[in-house]
Amino acid sequence: MNTQLQGKVVCVALNDSQQLDAMQSTFEQAPYKAMPTQPVLYFKPHNTWNHTQAAIAYPTDDELVVGASVALVIGQQCCRVNAASAMDYVAGVALLHDFSLPENSYYRPDIKGKCLDNSATLSDAVMVSDIGQLQQHTLQTFVNDRLAQSLPLANLQRSAEQLIGSISHIMTLEPGDVIAIGFAGERTPLSQGDEVRSQLGESIKLHNNVEGATA
Repeated sequence: MNTQLQGKVVCVALNDSQQLDAMQSTFEQAPYKAMPTQPVLYFKPHNTWNHTQAAIAYPTDDELVVGASVALVIGQQCCRVNAASAMDYVAGVALLHDFSLPENSYYRPDIKGKCLDNSATLSDAVMVSDIGQLQQHTLQTFVNDRLAQSLPLANLQRSAEQLIGSISHIMTLEPGDVIAIGFAGERTPLSQGDEVRSQLGESIKLHNNVEGATA
């Protein structure tokens, strides 16, 4: 399924259960003072959509990191659904690369870090029926052919079904919208000239290059 970003892109942070466990003491302190009780969300707006998987420009006077997520492409309008029927609203499963600036706090949305031009790329999608049970798969990300991230989807704090249910109670999801359901722990630092490749099994793959710094 040839897929292009065309609707809103909703990303779920802090959905790696191991990352949450490791940060428990941090969340017990100010300014958080408690563990998250709801999905932690952020958006990738239109200027970030990289339709051609073009090379990612390395920022001037800053660092660049990457995270990869399984992305659910919504196929029909979805509003206030329950988890049991949530996957009926998904047209396909893809991968999303989120290139951003390093993030030091989850207390407020990181507008500057998450909104770099061309920083969200989406792979072609496969049908849900072709991928089977998501929790049986592991998402892997390689930088220059070195394994940089590995996320067994069984380790997600909230499942794909739970996230669709929760998010559809916050906002109506429309055909073409994308939900990135979770990233593996801390993002991976990148250098100019790096090659980033992610895959879910043998059926879904995504590749990006990082080019030189821009002014």
